[in-house]
Amino acid sequence: MGVVGEVLIGVVVLVGLFGVVVQVLPGGILVAAAVIAWGVITGGAAGWTVVAVAVLATGLAAVGKYLLAGRHLQRRGVPNSTLVWGGLLGVVGFFAVPVVGLPLGFVVGTYAAEWVRLREHGPAWKATVVALQATGVTILVELAGALVTTAAWGVGLAVT
Repeated sequence: MGVVGEVLIGVVVLVGLFGVVVQVLPGGILVAAAVIAWGVITGGAAGWTVVAVAVLATGLAAVGKYLLAGRHLQRRGVPNSTLVWGGLLGVVGFFAVPVVGLPLGFVVGTYAAEWVRLREHGPAWKATVVALQATGVTILVELAGALVTTAAWGVGLAVT
């Protein structure tokens, strides 16, 4: 792969890392797809090793983020349906209010679902904070997987 191709892969990786943090793009998938494309095109032992690391890191992060967040929510007594409502209002907020609509909609939706369930402000707000913490856990785990994938690509670039 030429320099232009590697720069394009690098741009997609950077966009993907940004997407992991901002949660607007499927960042982990973008990073993995770019690095896997590089590995397949490059070929050889280095290319295929990078592909294996990318698939493994992205897969483990995808599973791990849901397991860890689910366990955190379960320990604190927040039902999955609350996250569904938060997610739905987050999507609506994304289109209704530019830039801040997604997190704002998620918080409002989560709080509203918990308020309807619990009928008290204090416990509903505590459950909303727990849901935000779980979201933070998912971001960190996905970012870790994307960074491992990016590091594997960097090593692959250095070796080839």
